[in-house]
Amino acid sequence: MSKPSSVTDDYTGAVSAQVPRRFSRSGSLGRFSARFAVIGVWLLLAILFALLVPDTFLTVGAARTIFGSQQALVFLTAALLCTIIVGEFVDMSVASNFGLAATLVTVLNVNDGLNPWIAAIIAIAAATLVGVINALLIVKVGVNTIVVTLGMGTFLLGIALWQTNLMPVSGLPKDFSQIALFNVAGLPISFFLGLILMGGFAYLLSFTPLGRNMRFVGENREVSRLAGVRVTRVRFGAFIAAGVIAGVGGVISAAGTGGFDAASSQTYLLPMFAATFLGTAILMPGRFNPIGTLLAIYFLATGVLGLQLLGATSWVSSVFYGGVLVIAVTISTVLNRRSR
Repeated sequence: MSKPSSVTDDYTGAVSAQVPRRFSRSGSLGRFSARFAVIGVWLLLAILFALLVPDTFLTVGAARTIFGSQQALVFLTAALLCTIIVGEFVDMSVASNFGLAATLVTVLNVNDGLNPWIAAIIAIAAATLVGVINALLIVKVGVNTIVVTLGMGTFLLGIALWQTNLMPVSGLPKDFSQIALFNVAGLPISFFLGLILMGGFAYLLSFTPLGRNMRFVGENREVSRLAGVRVTRVRFGAFIAAGVIAGVGGVISAAGTGGFDAASSQTYLLPMFAATFLGTAILMPGRFNPIGTLLAIYFLATGVLGLQLLGATSWVSSVFYGGVLVIAVTISTVLNRRSR
């Protein structure tokens, strides 16, 4: 009897050893797919456009358009991530605050004759003040985030339009524009500033106590408070950081274009939210993360440019931003669920 028992035990052991391994491989494949599916789609899009319109897509100009003209979105999404990560859903004033800074630096220099560097400092200070006011109303007073930031965004847009008398303003000095346009390896320096910003943000979240506290507060404020995290300070600081980043981004954007149209700030809303939420389908499925957001920005820029080169008109950007966002997040969610 002992021999059959031994054979049965060996068979059972072999099966039990194989089943977890098989499931583990399946789970690893699912997790890999969930993290990199959007990047795969991005590569397929690039290959498709390269085959369909090689004369225009496979050019240095197209690459510069994709990677060198997205600095505004990089700073906008970084500012938005500051508050989303700590659980403030969502700051609707970021685009208008960005527009206010871009408008101020232009108006103060071109219309009022102020030194552009001093104008830039004033513009960033004004955007930071907006972040402080948002923090006071939301964190200290307890007013609903969407109500405050939606109202603030509309207010700031009105201020910017008043400053410019409803007209675009341009004429910033060429030397000042070098903070955005200075050429580094064929790309404007603003591209590398965006990489530094997002890379630093990712490092902060992953490898510092402050970043871990931000994530912790975003998950559960009460548990964070009981664990000794200064929740109020973290939330307050997130709004201030969002204001600073929006202000710096506005100044750099205005420098890059030589001026700014205050009304155009609202055109960034859909791309900003699309890139930020699409970023949750890249690298860290279901979680807001700076590197995923950065890749999402260039993914969307590639798609929009490719479709425009194929002959699509300006409406295609709205269709692409909205449609791809829904599809990509859905795919990532399904893959992430299967990997569990």
